[in-house]
Amino acid sequence: MKSSGQRIFISDCEGPISKNDNAFELVSHYIPDGNRLFTLISRYDDVLADIVKRPGYKAGDTLKLILPFLKAYGVTNHAITDYSSKNVLLVPEAKEMLRFVQNFMPPFIVSTSYEQYMRALCDLVDFPFENVHCTRLDLDKYIISEKEVARIKRLREQMVAMPIPEIPKGAESLKEFQKEHRDTVNKLDQIFWKELSQMSVGVILREVNPVGGDEKAEAVQNIVTQLKTSMHNVMYVGDSITDVSVFRLVRKKGGLTVSFNGNAYAVREAEIAVLSENAIVTAVLADAFNKLGKETVMKLVKDWKASTLEGFNLTPPLKRHFYELHGKKLPRVEIVTSQNMEKLMKESTSFRKTVRGEAIGKLG
Repeated sequence: MKSSGQRIFISDCEGPISKNDNAFELVSHYIPDGNRLFTLISRYDDVLADIVKRPGYKAGDTLKLILPFLKAYGVTNHAITDYSSKNVLLVPEAKEMLRFVQNFMPPFIVSTSYEQYMRALCDLVDFPFENVHCTRLDLDKYIISEKEVARIKRLREQMVAMPIPEIPKGAESLKEFQKEHRDTVNKLDQIFWKELSQMSVGVILREVNPVGGDEKAEAVQNIVTQLKTSMHNVMYVGDSITDVSVFRLVRKKGGLTVSFNGNAYAVREAEIAVLSENAIVTAVLADAFNKLGKETVMKLVKDWKASTLEGFNLTPPLKRHFYELHGKKLPRVEIVTSQNMEKLMKESTSFRKTVRGEAIGKLG
């Protein structure tokens, strides 16, 4: 039975649509040992959001924590725009997936990424930027003194020498961490919340508000309100810790939650896990959701095989395109249950590294 209200498709960007981690790539490109610096800060972000649950902090705030360092190394709005526009790397079939979805339901992107990157991606895939919720950033408006530049560069040297914290399985507090990893977290607390926040450039940490965690959930709620529909009409696709709040909101309200090549955080909270080298399967699930709703999609995935799909009334051009790509060897799509969750978390985390690369794939 067709549900009342308009069904809508909402997706994260980096992971389900593009292979990039734009912030990681910017830091790696412009800052010495930037890949290690970003990995450290990203893991610190995971600890603050998922373990410490620091008041006022949310998953994805990595994108503000890295800004004093980018500023100290001379990065400008133009530099971010130029680098982003030259380095967008799409998941295969992402443009086609979005084109198919736009034909049968309103599509939106809710992303933690900076707006400069999202504008570049929208230009590439012909997606309306007005349907994007992302992190607004004007790096040029912030002032940094030569003294602060020198100090931040020294902090970078200290930080890249720190061990990257490992989060023990099932940990609920810092007490369960190894001592050297607790020490790293404590040192980073001092750097970000005592020292950097007191600098003139530290205003960045107060003013820039990445769209992650609860902000993502709020953006999804705003879209639902704007279109005068209900949360149970939402299909949301995500892949990381920044999607956890949205997954919980959408799932609680009866919408459909899909992890696309997700890490452990995403798989743990989603109802469906997809492991695929290309994005067209997302359009197949969206087509089924739009036509007959969540219950039908769950039945389809429960019996996920070529013969089941053959009997389903998929949009003909999409069906043809999907089979041209896959034949009868379908991408892996499974319902996440308490029985298979641990296995799927490991396998999806491993698979995402093969699609996005080891360095990006292991980030939270």
